[in-house]
Amino acid sequence: MTTINELNERFGIPGVAEVVSGRGGLAVVRVTAPSATAEIYLHGAQVTSWRPSGADEVLFVSEQSRWEDGKAIRGGIPICFPWFRGKADNAKAPAHGVVRTKAWELTAIAQLGDGVTVTLATESDEASRRWWPFEFRAEYRVTAGTELRLELAVTNTGSTTMRFEEALHTYHRVGDAEKIRVTGLDGTEFLDNMDGNREKMQHGDVAFKAQTDNAYMNTALALEVIDPVLERRIRTEKKNSLTTVVWNPWEAGAKALADLGDDEWRQMACVEASNILSAAMTLGQSHKHVMTAAISVTND
Repeated sequence: MTTINELNERFGIPGVAEVVSGRGGLAVVRVTAPSATAEIYLHGAQVTSWRPSGADEVLFVSEQSRWEDGKAIRGGIPICFPWFRGKADNAKAPAHGVVRTKAWELTAIAQLGDGVTVTLATESDEASRRWWPFEFRAEYRVTAGTELRLELAVTNTGSTTMRFEEALHTYHRVGDAEKIRVTGLDGTEFLDNMDGNREKMQHGDVAFKAQTDNAYMNTALALEVIDPVLERRIRTEKKNSLTTVVWNPWEAGAKALADLGDDEWRQMACVEASNILSAAMTLGQSHKHVMTAAISVTND
């Protein structure tokens, strides 16, 4: 395997981006661009930090998170593929798919204006075929600058049509989950996973009053997390994403997760671009699907 030093010699940009040993000794691309700092781990191709110049940290990562091979990082932006939550036909399959706990290949780092784009890739292998018998290649481009731009491209490299779910499972850092609200979903139908996936209608802004796990269907508008405690708005614009997941584990859910502190639910809110459930994507041979999300922050 290529060592961290070798990756840095090949891809690093002095004073702008370097490949270093991160938490748990895992390889991480550390960006220190004029417009933002960021961290992208090769483990799961997971963004764990993004801080635009002059702003506070935008992403939440648990203090209890594991940093080791085969374990998911709790927080940041995990990539869920090719299924979301548990696998419908196999309870033993890993939650949220087969790519969030494997090391992705770093393929490029480029400085574009005052931002930096990091490109990573992974593909089907013996481990993925154990759970999902399809051939694929996934490429992920993360651009850290005044906004955080995420682009996940999935290509069907096999000879049969494949159907998959995907999500950029973004953990936003918030001042107090009970005081924030999410705009952009008023009048949208959603499936309430805390109530047997019953169909419901959103009236007004989303507010967190209890454990929440909603899949909003047919969503295309920009979303905003309005945070009166941190006095800011986190805006997400997305393309080729038909669903939006909104999640907070609340007190009972946090206590049930070994890698999340009992009170950390107050500091996080997941609002994420996705294609899940009836919006799962179908790709024919050699076809490609690209989902994007752009996150920006403004102070109130």
